[in-house]
Amino acid sequence: METAGSGVENLSVTPAVIVSRWSFVVSQRYQHILDKSTPHFLGRWIGFCAIATLYVLRVYFVKGFYIVSYGLGIYILNLVIAFLSPKVDPEIQELTDSPTLPTRGSDEFRPFVRRLPEFKFWYSLTKAFCIALVMTFFSVFDVPVFWPILLFYWFVLFTLTMRRQIQHMIRYKYVPFSFGKKRFDGKRSAADESSALLRD
Repeated sequence: METAGSGVENLSVTPAVIVSRWSFVVSQRYQHILDKSTPHFLGRWIGFCAIATLYVLRVYFVKGFYIVSYGLGIYILNLVIAFLSPKVDPEIQELTDSPTLPTRGSDEFRPFVRRLPEFKFWYSLTKAFCIALVMTFFSVFDVPVFWPILLFYWFVLFTLTMRRQIQHMIRYKYVPFSFGKKRFDGKRSAADESSALLRD
């Protein structure tokens, strides 16, 4: 009876089950590493810069894969626009008469919420550069093309898209960056405390 039971157990462990278990463990560890990297803003972006530099050097020395670079540039442009855009478009809010972004100092403070959060922006950029780097090792992706036209077209597309985005920011009076903005967390900064002590 025991041998029959063990035989059934051995038959139930198929290669498909082993592969699914292995992929589950790998994805779990990968997600754990991603979760641990979330608070390390500077380290994540330094790593991204290293991968991007590696890709640029690879394309420069190989002198090819310009169509891959063009596709990567279009994808980066889409990510930048999503990163600079609010989660809820003010144009849609105007049509639905929902609450809008504050336009006066007396309006309620609402923090800017991005359509694409910083972590997802970093992750998508890093993944895109890694995929593009791997593609440079396969000659099938090295399509011969006159790269100056692609570069010119990308700059025209970038200029028009960013111009439209800046006009949208000006029209709806929002700034997608928090540099230099005061944070009201109930605590006073060290500079405020020192100035208060000097006044006393």
